[in-house]
Amino acid sequence: MRKFLPWIILAVVVLFGYFYFKGINNTAVTLEQDVKESWGNVQTSYQRRNDLIGNLVKTVQGAAEFEKGTLTAVIEARAKATSMTIDPTNITPEQLAQFNQVQGGMSSALSRLLVTVEQYPSLKANENFLKLQDELASTENQILTARTRYNEAIKPYNNHVKVFPNSIFTGWFGFKEKPFFEAVVGADKAPDVEFNFDKKEAK
Repeated sequence: MRKFLPWIILAVVVLFGYFYFKGINNTAVTLEQDVKESWGNVQTSYQRRNDLIGNLVKTVQGAAEFEKGTLTAVIEARAKATSMTIDPTNITPEQLAQFNQVQGGMSSALSRLLVTVEQYPSLKANENFLKLQDELASTENQILTARTRYNEAIKPYNNHVKVFPNSIFTGWFGFKEKPFFEAVVGADKAPDVEFNFDKKEAK
């Protein structure tokens, strides 16, 4: 029996190491899937806003002779926002910062559009515009919620891959720390979509 004792001990150590490393890897995989799901919800929320903005632009164009510069800025910002995609598995702080900047540009252009709309009282009677206005406000809240849940998913993942001794092995498995979603200045506020159409007369 003593002759086999070293082999038994070795087998126990190997099995313990296997299940220990397996647990680290599988937990990281599960947490990363949560991050990917949360990021998917972020992108879905932004895509919904982009779709609504496209319909809003068409409605405004049909209801008034709108300033071409304002509409052009919105259309270009929307094109940039829809063209940018990020792989949440390999997301970097630089990519997330660029994403924030692009989406912030979209918010800024949209805000300018909505402010300019105040000069066109005829839109007050446009049910489609009013519906889009309400949906945009709701979507901005959905975006904020999605961003918050993404950060909530990032925290346990980063904790798992950074704590010792996990940090020794997670790099071998290809898991890296992921950046938190930090909104650009003013991005935490939904564009003001409350208008007083009676203040100004139509041009």
